[in-house]
Amino acid sequence: MRKLKTWTYPLSTLPPDDSNMSNSPTRVEFGPGQIRSLGMFSRELEAKRVLMVSDPGIVAAGHAQHGLDALRQADLEVQLFEDVSENPTTQHVDAGLRAADAFRPDLIVGLGGGSAMDCAKGINFLYACGGRMQDYWGTEKATGPLLPMIGVPTTAGTGSEVQSFALISDAQTGVKMACGDRRATPRIAILDPELTLTQPPRVAALSGFDALSHVVETYVSTKRNEQSCRFSREAWQRLAPNFLGLLREPHDLAVRGQMQLGACLAGLAIENSMLGAAHALANPLTAAYGIAHGEAVALMLPHVVRLNGVKCDSWYRELLLSTDGEPNCPAGGAEALADFLQRVASTAGLAATLKQCGVEHDHLPQLASDAASQWTASFNPIAVTSTELLGLYESAY
Repeated sequence: MRKLKTWTYPLSTLPPDDSNMSNSPTRVEFGPGQIRSLGMFSRELEAKRVLMVSDPGIVAAGHAQHGLDALRQADLEVQLFEDVSENPTTQHVDAGLRAADAFRPDLIVGLGGGSAMDCAKGINFLYACGGRMQDYWGTEKATGPLLPMIGVPTTAGTGSEVQSFALISDAQTGVKMACGDRRATPRIAILDPELTLTQPPRVAALSGFDALSHVVETYVSTKRNEQSCRFSREAWQRLAPNFLGLLREPHDLAVRGQMQLGACLAGLAIENSMLGAAHALANPLTAAYGIAHGEAVALMLPHVVRLNGVKCDSWYRELLLSTDGEPNCPAGGAEALADFLQRVASTAGLAATLKQCGVEHDHLPQLASDAASQWTASFNPIAVTSTELLGLYESAY
């Protein structure tokens, strides 16, 4: 097994190809076994009482216990809140707020997938500033300072550990709210690829494809800029060559590490840019049919790429050129990229059509209407209304 180096940003020098992480406000700690330093990093943030937010699967895998042990070894008071599920809702955040009110933390740790970290951010908003989660829908809605946070991902997907946004669904309406504020960005992100080794193959596939989709959408969004494009390219250089390797060799820690770094960089790309129509199309599928987010994005992204290729083919070519000569990576423009995305989704065992997922054809117009109201739809490089979005659903049906 290839050995992975441990490094810290910004307290030590990163390898040259990681230099662009210097644009991140989050300090990134990377390396196998870094979870054991969670207590030390918490102490650096002057913590005494730590609320850890996780979920039952992460607890069952033993990862939450590793984090709790590290915190207690640093003589910190700790409370675990684990009532979080995939696609956290306002009910999960409210339950976490009750735990926080009873414990009175001065630091919050989100340990798990994007759901745990998003829920941790939601709890932080309400605990520090009061009100309801709906009050923070949008950007920069916090009314004062938030508690410092540490993000510890156990998947390689969302990049939430370096983002200022929490995605929380309204428990009553099912609407997924993007609640963003720079003060919600974790102060430290701990990337320990050993934590991803227990991922079931399907979870690894779903989270890995989600990370790929973040690269593809941020690279052509209307908010793209020099900084976001650098993050996107560096993420693609890690994700594209290693995604299929992750499926073939799930115990290869070096591959796991590259996927985790790629997901983190893709998260930074989102933070500096925005997503597009594929995510707008995916969210109603999850809300209405419970289709896992990564699978919903995998169903829609190739069709969105083909649509956007009319305008963005040169940008897609530029992105693919960054992995020129790498095995298993595509070469060309929009068509080559769309074909690659469909091939890796198929290899990962993800659904190929909406019909396979139980979506009723006569429900497509309503889904398209819901997708048109999604925030990310407005950042797609080709303007989309419910008409274009319905056409994309039809293509995926």
